[in-house]
Amino acid sequence: MTDHLSLLEPDVLIIGGGPAGLTAASELSARRAGHILVVDREQEAGGIPRHSDHTGYGIRDLHRVMSGPAYARHLVDQAARAGAEIRTNTMVTGWADDHTVEVTSPQGRYQIRPRAIVLATGARERPRTARRIPGDRPHGVYTTGQLQNLVHLHHQPVGKRAVIVGGELVSWSAALTLREAGCTPALMISRYPKAESYAAFNAAGRAVLRVPVATRSRVTQVIGKGRCQAVEIEHLDTGKRRTIECDTVVFTGDWIPDHELARAAGITLDEGTLGPLTDSALRTSRPGVFAAGNLLHPVDTADIAALDGKHVAQQVINHLHGERRSAAGVRLTVSAPFRWIAPQILRPDDPAPARGRLLLWTDEYVRFPKVTVRQDGRAIARRTLPWPASPGRVFRVPSSLLDGVSQAAGPVQISL
Repeated sequence: MTDHLSLLEPDVLIIGGGPAGLTAASELSARRAGHILVVDREQEAGGIPRHSDHTGYGIRDLHRVMSGPAYARHLVDQAARAGAEIRTNTMVTGWADDHTVEVTSPQGRYQIRPRAIVLATGARERPRTARRIPGDRPHGVYTTGQLQNLVHLHHQPVGKRAVIVGGELVSWSAALTLREAGCTPALMISRYPKAESYAAFNAAGRAVLRVPVATRSRVTQVIGKGRCQAVEIEHLDTGKRRTIECDTVVFTGDWIPDHELARAAGITLDEGTLGPLTDSALRTSRPGVFAAGNLLHPVDTADIAALDGKHVAQQVINHLHGERRSAAGVRLTVSAPFRWIAPQILRPDDPAPARGRLLLWTDEYVRFPKVTVRQDGRAIARRTLPWPASPGRVFRVPSSLLDGVSQAAGPVQISL
């Protein structure tokens, strides 16, 4: 016998209360798109910035510089003032049908059947287990998110000496959090010839935080019974190994989208990003279901995720007004050293992607990247860009490079 669950029918359901979801809610509510409902599984909305207690947020979307917690509070307040309803401690557990989700919250179980859905569930760092790092299983091993949650939200102590695995922007965020918790970041480890973060961050990190970086290196073993005692690292070129004493290890970066709901729905996923396959209007393969933020490009900065939310709002409004996508579309693909591109489909009459940028991920550092666009084996555009393609951060390519793409021809390949 099936339970009879109560049913909510908002105009738009946004799943995920981070920067993308909250910005989409603000924009939709401000433009009177109807009842906008945001659900988030955490106790408070705001996403990762809630426990990222350092400055640098809000630059591109709000044109100001804020701390992570202040930025999160601002986005929540902005959405609420615009008229969006935000429900926290609310977990979407599955799909009742193609456009109805099942929800569990402290108020009980119920269903939500909106006219449109925006998936904005974000991304997470791969933990040690997913990275297959051998050795002991001691206490004191975290991801950046776990560390910041422990320190900034629960005000708990960590260790005294830490090794940070990864050299991305988030790795320096972890270093700041460790310092605040009274833990010395003893070493940062990157498998690349240079740390993946922006040069300015790397220089400032070394000078101000005094964190040395071991490049072209990897962790081969975690050592410790009960509490972490050390890690063994190996230089990838020489094979030389050494042991670094530490009582704390933080695995940073190596992001994967929180795509469980999309997978459960049978929404087509992109093989590169592992998030939903989308066009430049951020439509997924299921009509009426959109996606935005770091679910699509794991991982970009919070302000870029927020601008995705602003971009998707107009596309949701178009859908509510009866606009439907055309069946045609050209697939965008990449070749090495690129790992993925977002969005992945170019349709006629669709808008340019957010900020007029294609987002790509590279596995190699190229100081002066010459980007080539090919269709059916023929080069249709080439451009040397003035910013580097660097592992560990999103590489942005002007979408105008696709102006010569033919909708009647085959897939488009973007390469260096």
